[in-house]
Amino acid sequence: MARILSIDYGKKRTGLAVTDPEQIIANRLTTIATHTIWDFLTEYFSKEKVEAVVVGYPKQMNNQASESVRFINPFLKKFQQKYPEIKLEIYDERFTSKMAFQTMIDGGLKKQKRRDKALIDAISATIILQNYLEQKRNLLR
Repeated sequence: MARILSIDYGKKRTGLAVTDPEQIIANRLTTIATHTIWDFLTEYFSKEKVEAVVVGYPKQMNNQASESVRFINPFLKKFQQKYPEIKLEIYDERFTSKMAFQTMIDGGLKKQKRRDKALIDAISATIILQNYLEQKRNLLR
């Protein structure tokens, strides 16, 4: 089986997470500067077989797309052009940053480490991917 990659795309930083080859569990991969995303993806796809990419898509409480999508939509369009063979899915990412922060607290991370926005972005990507996997499993039941 191939992996599933998750992207928490941001204006400055982008968090990434990936499944194991059996697509059972999501693991934090890294956080990169957003302007390096294309180089990162090209290199990653040359080394790993990826079946799908899940991109966090921010929505407001009324289910409308948030203001951030003006940065994400051009990325999604370019991704589909560059990698048409890879399935691209968007996933509602509401509250993932708050969940990531709470995960850090629950994990006992010190206050200084919890201020690391790059870590929050990578954990958010992991939460997006884990939720996506759980939803996918529930649909198969």
